[in-house]
Amino acid sequence: MLLVYIIFTVYIIAINFYSVMLLSSQRNEYLADESKLNSGDGKLILAALLGGALGIYIAMFIMRFKLKNLLFMILMPVIGALNVWFIVLAYRSGFTFIRV
Repeated sequence: MLLVYIIFTVYIIAINFYSVMLLSSQRNEYLADESKLNSGDGKLILAALLGGALGIYIAMFIMRFKLKNLLFMILMPVIGALNVWFIVLAYRSGFTFIRV
């Protein structure tokens, strides 16, 4: 059972790291070519749904990127709250929804 906790924790850390790197690469693309402002928003939303919403939301403020995008300013905290709720629920239940 300890292995499940370790794998889930590593997954959460990895998806948040990937989300920050994805936002950083989009920022660098935008700085190189300003016509690519909204390209790749679907990737960010998908990464947020997979567990990286808090990483994206914090990185948005650190990099000062996409702060005027109303969709991201509303959607990321909502998805982040759902992610945190799911993580707390999973750890409290002891991952009993997984059949061993």
